[in-house]
Amino acid sequence: MTAAPPPNKLYARTAALVRRIGVPSAVLFAALLFDVVFTTQAALDDNGPKFVDFGLLPGMFAMTACAVWAQKRAAVAGVVGAGVLVFSTLFIHAFHVPPYSSVLPKVTITEVVAGVLMVYYVARRARAGVAFCVVSVLVVGGLVAVFGRYAGVSSIDSGTGSQALLFGLLLLAGAVVPAITLRDRSPKGDPRTRKLLRVNELAMGQWPLIGLLGFALLFEFGYTYSSNARGFPILFCSLVAAAIAVLSPRRPADALLGIAGILLVSAVVTPFLHLRYDYPMPGGVPFVQVIAAMGVIVNLTRARGLSQSWPRIGILSAVVALGAILNSNQPRGLQADPQTLSILAFAAALLLGISIAVGLMLRSRDSERTTVVQSAVADAQTAERMALARELHDVVAHHVTGIVVQAQAARMMAEKNPQVAVEAMGRIENAGVEALAAMRRLVRSMRGDAPAGSSEFSEQATTDLGADLRKLVESANHGVPTSMHLDLPPDLPHEVGRSALRLVQESLTNVGKHASDATDAFVLAEVSGAELHLRVTDNGHETARRPAGGSGGYGLVGMRERVALLKGRLSAGRGPDGGWRVEAWLPLAAGEGDE
Repeated sequence: MTAAPPPNKLYARTAALVRRIGVPSAVLFAALLFDVVFTTQAALDDNGPKFVDFGLLPGMFAMTACAVWAQKRAAVAGVVGAGVLVFSTLFIHAFHVPPYSSVLPKVTITEVVAGVLMVYYVARRARAGVAFCVVSVLVVGGLVAVFGRYAGVSSIDSGTGSQALLFGLLLLAGAVVPAITLRDRSPKGDPRTRKLLRVNELAMGQWPLIGLLGFALLFEFGYTYSSNARGFPILFCSLVAAAIAVLSPRRPADALLGIAGILLVSAVVTPFLHLRYDYPMPGGVPFVQVIAAMGVIVNLTRARGLSQSWPRIGILSAVVALGAILNSNQPRGLQADPQTLSILAFAAALLLGISIAVGLMLRSRDSERTTVVQSAVADAQTAERMALARELHDVVAHHVTGIVVQAQAARMMAEKNPQVAVEAMGRIENAGVEALAAMRRLVRSMRGDAPAGSSEFSEQATTDLGADLRKLVESANHGVPTSMHLDLPPDLPHEVGRSALRLVQESLTNVGKHASDATDAFVLAEVSGAELHLRVTDNGHETARRPAGGSGGYGLVGMRERVALLKGRLSAGRGPDGGWRVEAWLPLAAGEGDE
């Protein structure tokens, strides 16, 4: 069996944490962490008074608490969140705290994420009238934060104000539309709900890429505000590219062509917007689109390998080269400097190589995991078949052997003593009924119809080994008079008792099939120290004829497998008196084994 590849502990723990707290909460805490780090750096630098930027932290933490609270009390948390935005704006004015812009001007990324989450929870869970009022209050609080934080600091121009309203409207729609879609719908019944859940599951597997895209989008929003409304078409292309990258695992080949088309549109449109030459980035392609393209390349090479991916990768590379030639020169015109082009080509080749390497590494890991899973499934299927084979041989074959032995005796005694034949027919009937019951139990186990909480063969397991051994000996299906000596504790481990019963059962079956002229058999079952000692002997002689029904040769094999599973010992062979002797020692500590 192939060894499983060592898991990435940090990645596994992070993924488990994201699943436990949920994607929205994970995004919220990631935004808070980013803001805390950014604010701390700004508070300790030499630009302006020291420590004054820490004045943004109370509002951030308060909005985070409101967003978490909204998961249980959406309406109340939404109203409190709107109040936090207003009081935070007043606090910023009172202490002259310099706010910074993110998606919305002068509003931190934590406040934006928390506000969107509160709108989502309110629109989904509150009654329609209450939801409308609370969402309206949150919108007013957001407008106060955007426009109010400019008062006394600087004046907001019309372009920035228009972009703020546009982005705010998009955020509002992005929170309200999914909330209304999921409102009062069963997660398992509605097709649209199932689609959203599949998208959420897909996003869970892409959280590292989502984090990088979100980080890059923050900077691109800043560039967009600095260019007024002219940079919005490029930002829109970046948002579309980010969405394609996140959804690319479903159709990576089409996603790569889509990314190439977005990059081509962005490269062609940029010269007509009269932006700064380094607005997208010095290489002519925005950061977000670069990361999105790398993510799609990773997913494509992971899904199809390099041999089937290189034509589409070549198309994307040509589009990137065109963007660099069109948009990487400060005076508007085509980039023709060989040194600059060589640097850009080297950087593009490095990023492309990293993407392909990561994709091939993930493809190799997926292949290893598939091999491990297939091997584990094959081993489990083999173990299940072996368990079924042992149970079928030990249980059903035992009863069938008894039927054959009793039928032979009845045929021999029918003319001499009809009463003996009649008694034998009764025993044959009982053995047949028991064989049918055993077959039904096996069929139920194979069909998965066993009672809840039972293992695959627990219906056939013994709970009182002494009583079951007495019943087995007294039924005399093997046709040989048998005596026994039992010294068993009442708390014998379950698996040890079950295996012991099957070992004695198979041994007595072999006595009836193979022991010629045997007149006596003896069964010993006692606990000696930390082991259960079993011994089955007879006084017969080795038969010179083939037993009725033939012999499959799997009896001893099955017994050795049972003993090996419990880490015990088995001995089988001719005894000193010429009869057959089977002995087994089963450790009691193996009662919780994996049979």
